[in-house]
Amino acid sequence: MFGSENVPITPGMQRYIDQNNAYLAARDKYIRDVVKKWKFDTIAVHGLYSVQDAIEDYQGAIIEPVFMSSSQAYRDSDEMAAALGYLIPTWCYSRIANPSTYYYEWTLALLEGYGFDGETSCCSTSSGMAAIMTAVQPFLVHTKHDVREPRNFLATAQCYGGTFQQFNVRMMQERDIECRWITDPTNIDEWAAKIDENTRFLYGELPSNPGQGFFDIQAVADLAHSHGLPLICDTTVASPALLRPLCHGADIVVQSATKSLTTSGFGVCGAVIARRNLVCNLDNEDLKKDFALYVKYLPNRDYGPNLHPMQAVLTLNDMRTLRSKMDLMSRNTMKVAEFLQKHPVVESVAYLGLPDHPLHELASKYMWLVDAEYDEQYGKPVNRYGHLMSFCVKGGAQAARKFFDGLERIWRATDLGRIKSVATIPAISTHQQQGEEGRKLAHIPPNMVRLCVGAEHPDDIIADLDQALSAVGSKVSVAAGA
Repeated sequence: MFGSENVPITPGMQRYIDQNNAYLAARDKYIRDVVKKWKFDTIAVHGLYSVQDAIEDYQGAIIEPVFMSSSQAYRDSDEMAAALGYLIPTWCYSRIANPSTYYYEWTLALLEGYGFDGETSCCSTSSGMAAIMTAVQPFLVHTKHDVREPRNFLATAQCYGGTFQQFNVRMMQERDIECRWITDPTNIDEWAAKIDENTRFLYGELPSNPGQGFFDIQAVADLAHSHGLPLICDTTVASPALLRPLCHGADIVVQSATKSLTTSGFGVCGAVIARRNLVCNLDNEDLKKDFALYVKYLPNRDYGPNLHPMQAVLTLNDMRTLRSKMDLMSRNTMKVAEFLQKHPVVESVAYLGLPDHPLHELASKYMWLVDAEYDEQYGKPVNRYGHLMSFCVKGGAQAARKFFDGLERIWRATDLGRIKSVATIPAISTHQQQGEEGRKLAHIPPNMVRLCVGAEHPDDIIADLDQALSAVGSKVSVAAGA
């Protein structure tokens, strides 16, 4: 455990260490021999909360308890010293950890690692933006005390507006850490050309929000590893039900769990999930060995982007039916995309599920509904492309606004991944602050509408879209005639 070299170990502390080592060994055996053999849905429902846990520790509660406590009490000074030295598992203070967040983290680590041969771990955060900060900051430290060496990283330009701001403003403008934007992530030569001896990591969002950008995960991971660098992927839109980058060579996955994982919309949270023994050229063995545990116990202990235990359990409950919800919303989105593609007032539609999308074939290589081959409904592997799409309205920005204002059933909000359908205009909302040049870099025109299709019947969503577009259509027709 971290910090052991600085902690003198007493005989009493050693007894606690031995007891907890036995507990960890039993838990690892349970994961290896039992949990890893479950299907995805079973892991999502149960995680590591067992009947034995419930009966022995929590009075038989069949749902994971919410620990609304700021800290943990200890039996004696030896247990406290061992815990605060990170020599035994602990939740000494809820800024660092909490039993409720542990259950959330353990479950998400297993879901992101489903089908992956190695071990995974997870660090929960208070939001998706906190998860991005948690994932990238440890790689950007100065490695030489006497020289402030230049640092850079690569990132896909097609990304969420908040990600763009964190990299472009907080990193580049405020800290002089260069973000080298990848404008065509499908071009492996562009990635390769921008790597040098000062590069710390590669970062990519896929499918991107809102433009549906995508790239070859395995190819980019292989390139990163050839330079001793980690690949970090944000797959918030897809969720592990459709895409698990760790299975394709990525080292770290970032989730804004607020979105697809918490379809109810009950709160904000995030997560960083990492493979153990990741690739990294920094001289930090603890970071490489177990990145998620490292950031939980050290950097995040000091920065404090913790997740509230109530939110951990709310998200955990949403995650139990993740696969079926992502399947349903993906099928609904495909029907909506097909409708919009034929509408005379729609200029273009971006949805990876459409066969004529330029990235459809690449996305089909990676985006699969997990365990569809075991589902009685399908009985074979099935591609699914998620709930997010975007489209451009003919007539420019004002036409897009008129359509947007005419929606009656679809919610106007900056949210996504909800059980309810939600739409926004990225140029005036999620990507407003990055400016016109930044939006051009990310391929976000002013007449683009981002639509996240929920679990309503698709006919009702299509009817709402049709009536709002029809109002715009008469204006467009008049303008064209003039």
